[in-house]
Amino acid sequence: MILLLAYAVVATIVVFAAVKASHYIDLIDRTTKLSGAFLGGVLLSAVTSLPEFFTSLSATVFLDKPALCIGNILGSDLFNIAMLSTLVLLAMRSFRHAQIGRGNIIVALYMILIYGVMLLNYFDILNVEWLTINVITFIFVGIYALAVRHLASESSECEACEDDEPVKLTLRQIVARFILTAVVIVVMSVVLTYITDAIAAKYNLGVGLAGAIFLGVATSLPEVASTIALVRMRNYDIAVGNIVGSNLFNFLVLCTADLFTRSNVYDYSDFNVVKLLFFGAIATLFTVPMLKCKGWVVRSLCAVAIVACYLGFLLCK
Repeated sequence: MILLLAYAVVATIVVFAAVKASHYIDLIDRTTKLSGAFLGGVLLSAVTSLPEFFTSLSATVFLDKPALCIGNILGSDLFNIAMLSTLVLLAMRSFRHAQIGRGNIIVALYMILIYGVMLLNYFDILNVEWLTINVITFIFVGIYALAVRHLASESSECEACEDDEPVKLTLRQIVARFILTAVVIVVMSVVLTYITDAIAAKYNLGVGLAGAIFLGVATSLPEVASTIALVRMRNYDIAVGNIVGSNLFNFLVLCTADLFTRSNVYDYSDFNVVKLLFFGAIATLFTVPMLKCKGWVVRSLCAVAIVACYLGFLLCK
């Protein structure tokens, strides 16, 4: 009971800080020429993905549980796009007119490429190590660098700026407050990770399932809260960028874990990890048409398919 109460309190703090962070990112979007795709896909996504960073390094370096690490990353990614798809369905009337930046579409395409590489690694087709570092780690780092380059070249288009009130804070004040909320998110998310790990251990769950559901969902709370807040602000480009950017950044976290441990981070021994890989790959294929197509029918069908993939992972045994 104490663990559950502690979980609720810390999760509430994380959600509140994430909502504030999304608010400050929206203000930065309105006061600078930086694109929404870059702000959401790089800046905000990096902050909201830091819990996965610390969790994954702890799982590999200190606990020597690579299945927990990869389960956390793949579970977070699948949960993130399922959550985004749910928001698309709930806010379809306004979302169908949203202008999604080209950079976010390109990042979604890169995610398809990453899952393709992961599948080749799983089938032992692309599974070569150099100094204990898997070759796909270098591929993922290169893909992330290319994605950031595309996002940085995006032009600024703030959809919700015209109807909003004037910004009363200076850019320096906004940035300072964003950094403060980012620190709160990181600290509280790390605490939340240890609490959820204790809950998972109490019920004797497998490391892959614990990483996918408990740690994956817990460390995704910042993305969930910030994305919901951005959708309510009608800043859809940053909302989408936050999710696809976070998913891409998560694989960079996996690369970092591979660099700092001699264990095989790309561990598919847990069946739950294998399920996450396949359902995640299928869900990611539907992400591009969901974001690119403006027709509500196509977007709705793709969103339903993505949510079905997450439910399929939960129900498949």
